[in-house]
Amino acid sequence: MNFDWDQLVDAATKAMRNAYAPYSKFPVGAAGRTTDGRFVTGCNVENAAYGVALCAECGMISQLVLSGGGRLTHFVAVNGEGEVLMPCGRCRQLLWEHGGPELEVLTKAGVKRMDEVLPDAFGADDLA
Repeated sequence: MNFDWDQLVDAATKAMRNAYAPYSKFPVGAAGRTTDGRFVTGCNVENAAYGVALCAECGMISQLVLSGGGRLTHFVAVNGEGEVLMPCGRCRQLLWEHGGPELEVLTKAGVKRMDEVLPDAFGADDLA
């Protein structure tokens, strides 16, 4: 199935424009598509206590859960120029939790499955 990555990048770019990044000056937007076709988005929200800043992926996952849950099928993050970014390690774990190994992630190197982005991931099955 062909997926319209441009539409997802546009959604992430629009979200990035709402980022609160007064300290790093590095706004980030994230967008994901769910199994039922919804788009969910998020932006980074910084804090003077740097360790409690929220990544864009955190906001997107919050919107996913708040809007009815489900699984992510496609994901992208962008910087202030609208260029594709790789999620940090913490956010890769969030994406694994809500998209699993088959989640498709747009990277600078092209589309990769989540099991390529986070090999040997820790997940709910490891808690059984």
